[in-house]
Amino acid sequence: MKFPTIQSAKAIDNHTLLIGFSNEIIKKYDVTPLLKKEMFKPLQNVVLFKSVQIEKGGYAIFWNSDIDISEYELWSNGEET
Repeated sequence: MKFPTIQSAKAIDNHTLLIGFSNEIIKKYDVTPLLKKEMFKPLQNVVLFKSVQIEKGGYAIFWNSDIDISEYELWSNGEET
């Protein structure tokens, strides 16, 4: 199954992202559960969290070379707005 790609990503508060997909659906994604994992702990820093970017092609979002989230995760576990 092919998932829609990411067209936009914006941090709307300290732990929630608003993700726009190629099929024009927008979903909210709460990263709070991920903050328990070592890889995602740096996202507790609000400045870093708000610096979210989209990988070329729209298959993931990222903050740096160590922290990213796939379009599959965002699509499957995001909440439609």
